[in-house]
Amino acid sequence: MSAFKWTVATIAALLVVIVLLTVLGRWRWGKLSDGLFAQLQATRTQPQSQSQSQSQSQPSRFDTRELVGLPAPVRRYFRAVLTDGQPLVAAVNVQHQGSFNLGEDVDRWRPFTSSQQVVTQRPGFVWNGRIKVLPGLDVWVHDAYVAGSGILHPAVAGLISLTDLRGTGEVAQGELLRYFAEAAWYPTALLPSQGVRWEAVDEQSARATLTDGALSVTLTFTFSPEGLMQSCLAQARSRVVGGQTISTPWQGRWSDTQWQGGMRVPMSGEVAWLLASGPKTYWRGSITSLRYEFVP
Repeated sequence: MSAFKWTVATIAALLVVIVLLTVLGRWRWGKLSDGLFAQLQATRTQPQSQSQSQSQSQPSRFDTRELVGLPAPVRRYFRAVLTDGQPLVAAVNVQHQGSFNLGEDVDRWRPFTSSQQVVTQRPGFVWNGRIKVLPGLDVWVHDAYVAGSGILHPAVAGLISLTDLRGTGEVAQGELLRYFAEAAWYPTALLPSQGVRWEAVDEQSARATLTDGALSVTLTFTFSPEGLMQSCLAQARSRVVGGQTISTPWQGRWSDTQWQGGMRVPMSGEVAWLLASGPKTYWRGSITSLRYEFVP
């Protein structure tokens, strides 16, 4: 066989291998995703009918009377984003697109797309992301909080795990913080009737605490004069650096508020670690689709 034919045959064989690995990776990742989504659905509290909810004093709709006693900026927020009688969100499907910063010392922004399932009772979510690292090479990521356990699992082509963090300790607390921060997309989950405790900070911000089982997380939310949510801040969230977790201040900022499902929610945002050297933004994204399921 001539050198030219040998080269062509080698390239063809490599292409076949790449295609087979790509197909295998997609299949494997799909199975893992389906398993996580099934686990998330299994944790859900069965939605109750309106008559059942009323008889057990468990609301299924927003009632402005529950705003009594809340800090002033929180009252403005709920009045700005909800209308009296708004059904409570039971679940939501979120589709995103944007860019993810893979660099530590130097920014390396790469495009991503993702699909996320969220349930509000019991709190949980599964984020299934796909980050384009190189032409033809993606890193698939599961970021999740399911039944009180956190999951962070990125894998090259869905096959080669870069890390696989799971558990009920720091990783779970970090994922519950993410669920809490992203409640800007499902704001009825922030109501006192849903278990959130609010404390006054100043005229533009308030501190909120959410408890799920043995875990309890706190965020400081900041609001515009019009009542819209601008940002949220955690004093400490576990950050993975060189295979180690380091508690680091963490902030999300929201923008482009629009009406969705009868509620005003931000359609764009960015997330950053607040380092001693300054903010390290690592996620910038926009929502391309929101599909809500409401408590009946």
